[in-house]
Amino acid sequence: MEENSYFELPDLIELTDFNGNFKQYLEAVYALFKRDFIDSKPVFRGIRLGLKKFPISEDKEATFWHMTSEGENEENRNPDLRRLERIQWPAPMINESTHPYLKVWENKRGNKHNILIFHENENYLVILRKGKDYLLPWTAYLISDKARKKKLIKEYEAYIKAKSA
Repeated sequence: MEENSYFELPDLIELTDFNGNFKQYLEAVYALFKRDFIDSKPVFRGIRLGLKKFPISEDKEATFWHMTSEGENEENRNPDLRRLERIQWPAPMINESTHPYLKVWENKRGNKHNILIFHENENYLVILRKGKDYLLPWTAYLISDKARKKKLIKEYEAYIKAKSA
């Protein structure tokens, strides 16, 4: 595979495809999530991923809500159309994380250890949470703030530099 080959992502799934019917749209997005994370589980470099199921809300797992909504308070997250549109992106990024275009590194936030997979051109970040002997897809979202993107790239470069030292 060519070093600079671009990593293609699936098409967005948009609310307009459902004539603005949010309930139908949410169910269609969930069906895609279910296909990618429940019916078949992504594999990160040979490690099969688990899933954070609880708390289940509206018959949907916690990871689904983390990938499709935003907000600090677990019980009060708001749907995020940008996240919903990109629900088909996390699984291929996880499954093909060795693709040379993707930036992959580890970080620590508090006592949580994470693996980050970043598609720089699309400004899209997937976060996997490391457990004792497992990985969970934690969240995924669009990076819209230039300062945040710059910070992520800097963190990635520092990780790569430290790893090769």
